[in-house]
Amino acid sequence: METFDVPALKIQDRGLSKDELTELLDALLLPRLIEEKMLSLLRQGRISKWFSGMGQEAISVGSALAMNRDEFILPMHRNLGIFTGRDVPLEKLFTQFQGKQSGFTQGHDRSFHFGSKEHKIVGMISHLGPQLGIADGIALASKLENSKHATLVFTGDGATSEGDFHEAVNVAAVWQLPVIIAIENNKWGLSTPSSKQFRCEHMVDKAIGYGIPAEDAIRVQGNDIVEVYQTVRRCADSIRKNPRPIILEFETFRMRGHEEASGTKYYPEGMIDAWSEADPVNAFVAFMLAEGHVSQEGLDAKKSKIKRQILDALAIADAEPDVVADLDHELGRLFANEDLAAPRAAEADPLSDSGGNGDSGSGGEEIRFIDAISAGLESGMKRHENLVLMGQDIGAYGGVFKVTDGMQERYGEGRVRDTPLCESAILGAGLGLSVAGMKAMVEMQFSDFVTCGFNQIINNLAKLHWRWGQNVDVVVRMPTGGGTAAGPFHSQSNEAWFFHTPGLQLAYPAFPADAKGLLTTALDSGNPTLFFEHKALYRSLSGLVPAEDYALPFGVAREVISGSDAVIITYGMGVHWALKAVAGLDASVGVLDLRTLAPLDWEKVFEVSRRAGKVLVLHEDCMTGGIGGELVARIQAACWHS
Repeated sequence: METFDVPALKIQDRGLSKDELTELLDALLLPRLIEEKMLSLLRQGRISKWFSGMGQEAISVGSALAMNRDEFILPMHRNLGIFTGRDVPLEKLFTQFQGKQSGFTQGHDRSFHFGSKEHKIVGMISHLGPQLGIADGIALASKLENSKHATLVFTGDGATSEGDFHEAVNVAAVWQLPVIIAIENNKWGLSTPSSKQFRCEHMVDKAIGYGIPAEDAIRVQGNDIVEVYQTVRRCADSIRKNPRPIILEFETFRMRGHEEASGTKYYPEGMIDAWSEADPVNAFVAFMLAEGHVSQEGLDAKKSKIKRQILDALAIADAEPDVVADLDHELGRLFANEDLAAPRAAEADPLSDSGGNGDSGSGGEEIRFIDAISAGLESGMKRHENLVLMGQDIGAYGGVFKVTDGMQERYGEGRVRDTPLCESAILGAGLGLSVAGMKAMVEMQFSDFVTCGFNQIINNLAKLHWRWGQNVDVVVRMPTGGGTAAGPFHSQSNEAWFFHTPGLQLAYPAFPADAKGLLTTALDSGNPTLFFEHKALYRSLSGLVPAEDYALPFGVAREVISGSDAVIITYGMGVHWALKAVAGLDASVGVLDLRTLAPLDWEKVFEVSRRAGKVLVLHEDCMTGGIGGELVARIQAACWHS
């Protein structure tokens, strides 16, 4: 039979008192006994799936107890001990696993894809790596606010192959962020062994490539709860005083399948038996008995008490009825409600009484489109002292389009941050800042580059509030559009990629006054907003823009020209193409500027369509799958009789 390199467990008290060791024991028994019950419920069909952490509990439990309660932890599938270690009520966990209304995701998910603001836990998504970028943002907030908090983020050995891992570790190292990157090396990525995933012998070998010194890349016996607890506590205390990333590689083994349905047939014969000798729960129990810190009778009493707690909590969860679908409730969860206590600009529409040239009806200064965007950012920085701007070359250089020119000098490198070329990690960091109570603006140098951060936007920014109520206070600026001879990778109009996704706000101004007012709303709203800016308008278009702060409401289209014979419905650069096309026509042709695409002012769209009777829908870039198709379909459905 094949032999396996299983580290020998030699648990010692390492200076911990009996009370501290007993606390570790109690905390270690709870997730193991929950696991045993969950596996029973799975066989009975009372839960639909389960990701087992058996064999890895010491990592979760030891880490949770080592961190301060006001510090964030970002767990993964097999980190039940993080939730129990933070005293999340068992009935709340069980309603989550059963998909009940009172669960953290209100029935949207029956797995570990959830977090809890109350317990400072940030939930993962199945894509694994993106949570590392979020941890960077939380740690950045700590550093900017000098709160002296550490952040702990988990990932697996398989996920270290993902681009998000590399981006996030690089950002943490470059910015010297107080984050512990905990790699649970259980030797397998589902069914693929580590030997087929990377060439390095140990995960910590990766650290030198990011400039992380050897003393901050530590291998830990992950099945020894005392070693885990003391190592995490020591590292957290160190980075609170001296902010920097530390990589911890926890060596362990997954005793069951990736999730229960996948099984373990791919394991070599004898591997599970070999690792069973290093079971973290059994080993620590044996140590506590041998040292006289607990008697067998005391141990049995502890287990009986925990089992009763589990059964009582399950009874509460079982008694809750199944979720009944409620469309209004689901739509209401997409976005956070306005924080009326936060600074907000007064709502106004300076173009409401202007003519077709887009000049402000209320007067103001004649400025270019790009200057209006700069003015909106500037006022946002003054209004929100917790707003951080991030992007490639936006600092001293002022950005490739000079939108942020001079802002780093005025607000400092902390709030106007040049970033490495890693869109996903920076979008994640923006989300992390929001989780920590700050605001973020992330500039895509060109909207085309957002493909490298697509997952963060679609699966994190858009879904986080809907999933478990976490606000997402992030604005992503998107210089977009063609007509500048910039080629295929700097000219796409990609707003349609995001129009499909619930949970995102999309703004697309056509005039300078709109640009400032819509950007103000985006920065004030506290919800994820993609802000599209047509590059060809930056320096070619000017208009009157009020000097004072004002917020242009989202979801309010503007009839630039009223028409009774026909109407062109469009947005962005399309508005100017339309105005040029209708000039001098011997017919009454209106132009409707949508201004925001999500929310979209369907009432106004239908109103002008019914009035005119003839509609031309105009947008830039691809006809197939474009926003125009959705407009045409809904107009036909709602207005066919007109």
